[in-house]
Amino acid sequence: MAKPGPTTLRYGGNTSCIEIRLSDGSILVFDAGTGIVDLGKELVREAPPKIHLLLTHLHMDHIEGLGFFGPFGNPASVIELWGPPSPTMSLEERLSRYLSPPLFPLQLSDIPAQITFHDVPDGEWTIGTATIEASGVEHPGPTLGYRITENGKSLAYIPDHEPARVTASIERASPEWLPGSGIASGADVLLHDAQYTLEEYRDRISWGHSSFMDAVTYAGVCDAKRLVLFHHDPSRSDGELEALEKESAHIWGTANGSAPVLAREGMEIELS
Repeated sequence: MAKPGPTTLRYGGNTSCIEIRLSDGSILVFDAGTGIVDLGKELVREAPPKIHLLLTHLHMDHIEGLGFFGPFGNPASVIELWGPPSPTMSLEERLSRYLSPPLFPLQLSDIPAQITFHDVPDGEWTIGTATIEASGVEHPGPTLGYRITENGKSLAYIPDHEPARVTASIERASPEWLPGSGIASGADVLLHDAQYTLEEYRDRISWGHSSFMDAVTYAGVCDAKRLVLFHHDPSRSDGELEALEKESAHIWGTANGSAPVLAREGMEIELS
């Protein structure tokens, strides 16, 4: 759930959404949590020719901003919307269960923008100048992680993931046995779920999220070069997050390069 207020001013209280700009100007937006609302205002002013919107999964915190995404209201907006496939319903049908009365005042089919729906394919595909790869990760329901590679640089986005559920020891596991490891392996930047403390996680096994410690261990096993701790617990204050960031840096050590950092609203990372 979104958590605005004085305790989240430094790192933000919106739910998941990141934007990626490619060297050719292509715009990729990952997830449509409440963070997509302010992003949408910027994109309305900019009016790009096309927007690619890629969803990791359809839990409410990752789609609740969708109906308030500014470009959706413009008939000239061209939006390619990607999401995890289902054997029973199309992506459009599943999103329509939220974007329809009584949960939302409009039908999805009434939105003015030109929206094309795509099931995420197996294997790699291209958007603009980037290669995109998706893989299933450990989280309730069909859930994907994404890897975006351009000009030899890669970013992995795995916001909801519980690798500890499939192994007794992430540290001793072979990477090929860890869900999502092909997405994270050797990534220049890995954004990874780090919702819980280790103590909290012990009471929340199978909920689909990671402890800070497991996120750090997973990044190390996958040889990610930089870890950005993501999907903060809404009960966590800025000060509590910073304490966990320090603990994560201690676990990471000095042998793995730059210490993990907290994702924060408005953060910009340049891979050039």
